[in-house]
Amino acid sequence: QLILDSYSIQMLSVQPDTKPKGCAGCNRKIKDRYLLKALDKYWHEDCLKCACCDCRLGEVGSTLYTKANLILCRRDYLRLFGVTGNCAACSKLIPAFEMVMRAKDNVYHLDCFACQLCNQRFCVGDKFFLKNNMILCQTDYEEGLMKEGYAPQVR
Repeated sequence: QLILDSYSIQMLSVQPDTKPKGCAGCNRKIKDRYLLKALDKYWHEDCLKCACCDCRLGEVGSTLYTKANLILCRRDYLRLFGVTGNCAACSKLIPAFEMVMRAKDNVYHLDCFACQLCNQRFCVGDKFFLKNNMILCQTDYEEGLMKEGYAPQVR
């Protein structure tokens, strides 16, 4: 759904020899050096703003979101229309705009994405294992396999 509601923002140089374009936000002619093109319309940089927080959308990225006749930044779009879920580790609600970690169908707060036996946090590049719906570090996973009576295959 997020893809359907997102649109790109292009910053374009205003060519001095072309007729000034009208701004979709304020209806005045755009006489600045640059203009924004979004939703097949042209905008002053100051006029293309989030309806909730008033941030200038050309400054916060190259994408805007629109729904229910509102033009929004990503954070406000997700806050208003995004899907919230519960963390698979702590069971508390995860707001839609918050960064998450995923393992198969499970979603985790960034702080909760740690081995559920030894609480070791994972760094970029670390292996983790999902066993019986628990996230495990490599050491705890391999120890569990040893206790079950078979050694992991080393490749």
